[in-house]
Amino acid sequence: MHAIELENAVKTYQIGEVKTHALDGVSLSIAEGEFTALVGPSGSGKTTMLQLMGCLDRPNSGAVKINGQDVTKLSKNKRADLRREKIGFIFQFFALVPVLTAYENVELPLLLNNVKANERQERVMGLLEAVGLADRAGHRPDQLSGGEQQRVAIARALASEPLLVLADEPTANLDTANGAQAMDIMQRLNQETGTAFIFATHDPRVMSYARRVIELQDGRVSSNGEPIQ
Repeated sequence: MHAIELENAVKTYQIGEVKTHALDGVSLSIAEGEFTALVGPSGSGKTTMLQLMGCLDRPNSGAVKINGQDVTKLSKNKRADLRREKIGFIFQFFALVPVLTAYENVELPLLLNNVKANERQERVMGLLEAVGLADRAGHRPDQLSGGEQQRVAIARALASEPLLVLADEPTANLDTANGAQAMDIMQRLNQETGTAFIFATHDPRVMSYARRVIELQDGRVSSNGEPIQ
């Protein structure tokens, strides 16, 4: 089963009289459990592709299918429901809620999904333990290092047991050691949970971990890559 498919997806942006083809007829599929990097120069379409995959935007034409369902035909509210239930996000700048503790940040998606309290506690503490931060559960983001904040963000992305996690430059604000630690954790959780991870990145470190590298150029797929078993 494919976690996500793009079928001839086109996305253009109009700024004044200038029309930019961010994606120009992209077709690709990513299977459940893949660990994939989207690479290419700035302006190649990586971030736009993540936005379409994450139901944050719609293509002008073509289809985006998640677990076989064409999400381009869903209403805004239905796409938000699917995003909340099926997709986790990891951002370059961590995007943690500053007034919440590490525990509360990881718990937030579960509260939005109406998960029962005892199950929330078990899942949150299990994830914080998995990322090596069980002893930091009560700390707010400003009491955590950058590496620790990104590990909280990884735990939060997996809280709802999503079908896929989308990560936009997840190592860009981390030093070498913390970047490697974050990638080690994501690789292990990918193997343990079967959740697909898709990274948009310029970082050779991330590419070295990926089992498939998809190259973009000028809004098109220049190399589709083959998954490494």
